Amino acid sequence: MTDIKSLTISELEFEMKSLALPSFRAKQIYKWLHVQGVMSFDGMLNLPKKLRESLKENYFIPSCDIEEKYVSALDGTVKYLFRLYDGEYIETVVMKYSYGYTICVSSQVGCKMGCTFCASTLAGFKRNLLPSELEGQIHCAQNDLGVRISHIVLMGIGEPLDNYGNVIKFLHTVNDKNGLNISMRDITVSTCGIVPRIYDLINEKIPVTLTLSLHAPDDKLRSAMMPVNEKWGVKEVVKACRAYAENTSRRVSFEYTLIKGVNDTPECAKKLAALLKGFISHVNLIPVNDVAERGNVKPSENAVKNFQFALKKLGINATIRRTLGSDINASCGQLRRIKNNNSQNGGDTSENSC
Repeated sequence: MTDIKSLTISELEFEMKSLALPSFRAKQIYKWLHVQGVMSFDGMLNLPKKLRESLKENYFIPSCDIEEKYVSALDGTVKYLFRLYDGEYIETVVMKYSYGYTICVSSQVGCKMGCTFCASTLAGFKRNLLPSELEGQIHCAQNDLGVRISHIVLMGIGEPLDNYGNVIKFLHTVNDKNGLNISMRDITVSTCGIVPRIYDLINEKIPVTLTLSLHAPDDKLRSAMMPVNEKWGVKEVVKACRAYAENTSRRVSFEYTLIKGVNDTPECAKKLAALLKGFISHVNLIPVNDVAERGNVKPSENAVKNFQFALKKLGINATIRRTLGSDINASCGQLRRIKNNNSQNGGDTSENSC
């Protein structure tokens, strides 16, 4: 069966034509799928029953169901554990800012990248998410919360550029004026540094914000933290980011997770400043999250501020990421890992949901 929600409007019109149906039916169906976010053909109330039955026989809408939901008592951040149509799990976070709601979307079930500070890779990689499953996270959250989400960051579970084709199709779909109509400028794509795909993204000519998970200023340290660096080193990936900034006129952000005694030294700050000198960029400093299996230690608040000050003194724009949802472990990967472990042990975490 065909995943109908992953079809573009032109592809859907072709499908309707093959079923000897008028093109306006495609527009009706597309609106139900991409504006209303229905998860069932039965919810398409302005379609004849016969047509709905025909759609059920030929197509499917990948489900995205709330398995668990956590709401931060500190700042209202909402974290979801979603169950997909094949029983796999992903995580999604919705954050409220002064300008509206931002959603942090997962792009894969698990991750192949193996970064030493991240929980997403611990439960293993299963598969890529379909364009419909990327968008389904937004619809499920919007319908649950009763809000409009205006900004997207692809920083959840998985490496977006490792699921390149599906991610690009998703970006065009959510940008479609007949769908969610979210501006490309309000979308951020994060990558650990798959260099060829960064150049592919340049050629797409879409003004999304690029964020590189850098986390170290030299090859020795970054390779120890991030296996991807063995293939594309620090200078090579920063060169690609420079090209992205020059070709898109968009500022590139660099994520830098600070780990006590590992990459938070004054020498690391000097190397980082030298690496990023000369183009419009921004460094987002992130004190490492506590992940029991990793053993990384979060630096003190003063150590984080000192690192920020050192970068600013050397001419690099740097901010410390505001921590949201700290009381619900809002960083991605942890809920999926716990759920999978409990399922294997015959346990259940559903009593923890809100």
